[in-house]
Amino acid sequence: MKEIAIISGKGGTGKTTVTAAFAGLCDAVLADCDVDASNLPLVLTPDIVREEEFRGSSMAVKDPDLCIECGECEKVCRFGAVDSKYNIIPVKCEGCGTCTVVCPQGALTLEERVTGRVFVSTTRFGPMVHATLFMGEEASGKLVARVRDVAVELAEKKEKELILIDGSPGIGCPVIASVVGTAMVVIVTEPTLSGIYDLDRIYQVVAHFNIPSCVLINKYDINIENAQKIESWCTETGVPLVGKILYDTHVTEAMVSQKTLVEYDDNMAKTVKEVWNRIQDIM
Repeated sequence: MKEIAIISGKGGTGKTTVTAAFAGLCDAVLADCDVDASNLPLVLTPDIVREEEFRGSSMAVKDPDLCIECGECEKVCRFGAVDSKYNIIPVKCEGCGTCTVVCPQGALTLEERVTGRVFVSTTRFGPMVHATLFMGEEASGKLVARVRDVAVELAEKKEKELILIDGSPGIGCPVIASVVGTAMVVIVTEPTLSGIYDLDRIYQVVAHFNIPSCVLINKYDINIENAQKIESWCTETGVPLVGKILYDTHVTEAMVSQKTLVEYDDNMAKTVKEVWNRIQDIM
């Protein structure tokens, strides 16, 4: 079983659009690992068949029968999560557990809390695993890891040889959790100054983990000069350039219609297929 992750150093490059298009060209389990803002379901209109709670952090909980209001918890809390009556303020508690250590009565304990949900769905292109991290919650990397674990379980059950991962933008924890252990990373970039800068940043992350990678330039004709700079960068670093996709308003029309590029436009479909074939050749 192999995993291919589609990522980008910044948001808005077309990473999810490309992933959705690839989904129509292969027999794979899909995994949307952008748990902070999951967009793949918007295109693939999944039907949820199973869901589970995700417990990614803990919170201090007080037993009022044991509390003697000594104030030790308030003294040590560095997050202001204990009010004047020595009650825990949930939105401020970071789950560090210091208050549970200093409480002389054992009135405070740490309890796991639900911080998100993981979904297993069916789509017109096969099974998909996706998730939602609740607003303001942390541990997005852990949730991504869980999405991937469920995707592997599903692939084994369905006898699928490929998992296609739609990663998060940026270079943080959810991105690292999305790419570690994959067979190939496809970096989608755009010919803008921020696109070039973030391409180099995300490549450094991928290279650190010794993961094979390739580059796809999306909307390359909005700035030919910058697109050529990206091509030169690929040549200098030895990273294969698997394709260049034109800027086309049909892309927006396809997204509004909840269709992939392969389904919506024959010319775009041809380009995407060529890119996918090159990726397969590299694999």
